[in-house]
Amino acid sequence: MPTDFIPFRDTHYFSNFICDYLDEKDTLKELYNRFPNLDNFEAQIEEKKGSFKQDSRSELVHVLKDQYANLNTSEITLTHIESLTSVDTFTVTTGHQLNLFTGPLYFLYKIISTIKLTKQLKQTYPNYNFVPVYWMASEDHDFNEINYFNFKGKKIRWNSEQTGAVGHFSTKGLEDVFDVFSSEMGLGKNAEQLKSWFRNAYIEHDNLADATRYLANELFGSYGLVILDSDHTDLKRLFIPQMKKELIEQTAFKNVTQTNGILEALGLKIQVNPRDINFFYIKDGLRERIVEHDDVYSVIETDIAWSQTELLAHLEEYPERFSPNVIMRPLYQEVILPNLCYIGGGGEMIYWLQLKSNFEAQGVTFPMLLLRNSALVKTEKQAEKLEKLHISDGDLFLDRNSFINKKVRKISNIDIDFSEQITHLESQFKHLHELAKQTDKSFLGAVKAQEVKQIKGLKHLEKRLLKAQKRKLADEISRCTDLQEQLFPNGNLQERTVNFSELYLEYGEQLILHVMKALQPLKGDFTIITL
Repeated sequence: MPTDFIPFRDTHYFSNFICDYLDEKDTLKELYNRFPNLDNFEAQIEEKKGSFKQDSRSELVHVLKDQYANLNTSEITLTHIESLTSVDTFTVTTGHQLNLFTGPLYFLYKIISTIKLTKQLKQTYPNYNFVPVYWMASEDHDFNEINYFNFKGKKIRWNSEQTGAVGHFSTKGLEDVFDVFSSEMGLGKNAEQLKSWFRNAYIEHDNLADATRYLANELFGSYGLVILDSDHTDLKRLFIPQMKKELIEQTAFKNVTQTNGILEALGLKIQVNPRDINFFYIKDGLRERIVEHDDVYSVIETDIAWSQTELLAHLEEYPERFSPNVIMRPLYQEVILPNLCYIGGGGEMIYWLQLKSNFEAQGVTFPMLLLRNSALVKTEKQAEKLEKLHISDGDLFLDRNSFINKKVRKISNIDIDFSEQITHLESQFKHLHELAKQTDKSFLGAVKAQEVKQIKGLKHLEKRLLKAQKRKLADEISRCTDLQEQLFPNGNLQERTVNFSELYLEYGEQLILHVMKALQPLKGDFTIITL
């Protein structure tokens, strides 16, 4: 199983912001606590150990045992859960939406990155325990982002009129989705396993949170993954002090707004903007924002309203009804978990880097932030074809037009690259500019116009010749672009489009084993895996 790597910056699929973070640029250092390398984890452990409360550990373990009560749980996961009572146990966490049947491939890469990092930390710091955690985004309400997955170019979609926090959604109606998926699957051992997982997850469980927990446990329970649904009264109760501070003092708005100003001064794009109050109110299918006006707190689109005293009393009695938004969710995570590091995608990294000042205002340790592994999986047959066609890994990441032009130039028996001629022409006109200056400066404009005209003509001729060669070499170019399309569907990264079931159908249980072996969380490069 050959594995190759390419720098994230060279893929051109990741923002300069993220690449600058990976390069540890000085301009970004005030936005995070410690950069995720093995040596820095020692100080992170000590800081978290000194700030995390023991009663939070006991409550966390109690909730996890309750949530795992009806799951077939591996011994290593049970051990991990029990170990969380110890002051020497810490977590590494990733989070993800409750996408139908896991959604895009990177769901797997997030979790595998998390599992692999805990193993690496245990080797480096053997006196401590490290638990991989998948935080289910069960309070999310963006159903249209999660209600489908792609399978062999087709969208398998779940239509539902339900509203509110998606973790509460009934799985009723997913029998029809299962029938559609099954009809596309075909026969065979791997197909039957996929059908079994889908059926047992979404038809045998009553809500989306329980279904997702079951599926994630089936895929990664044997590796000790601990799956947490934070939408729980006892966990929200641990977060009451921070919720009170946010509701009364609006700390997130003040601090994140200030950080956003720093980011804008650096020319960086803001990922999320804070609101005055960064909580939703959830109850019986309702999930709407809490707002404050003239000392009255209310839930938009409803008649629910409180004075400040009434609001705080309601929070104490029903903390489960207060749902953090994207700004406050990270803080909630770090309050209830003995967490050292959060692993996420590029977009997540950017909004986490907006939040450090709010953590400081709330007196909560800011975690280390690690970009998840990204990967491209190609078959041996695809690898052989790429080699025969002399397509490098770097070539695959080019946009379609650049990819074709590069291939035409490479395989053509004539050189269709006029850059040398253009350079020569520019050199000649430089001499003509000097000549015009010495004789009559009024000719400078005419000389420049002639230079522009001739260079434009050369570039136009180059394009026409390239176009002619593309027609002549159409068959070979077609083979090249077909391969690129297979690996980059619709010009997108495979991991952002393809569902794991496509690869599992071919490789079965070996898929996760091979990816687990290939990914290296702290390497900092894009991974290319040949199976």
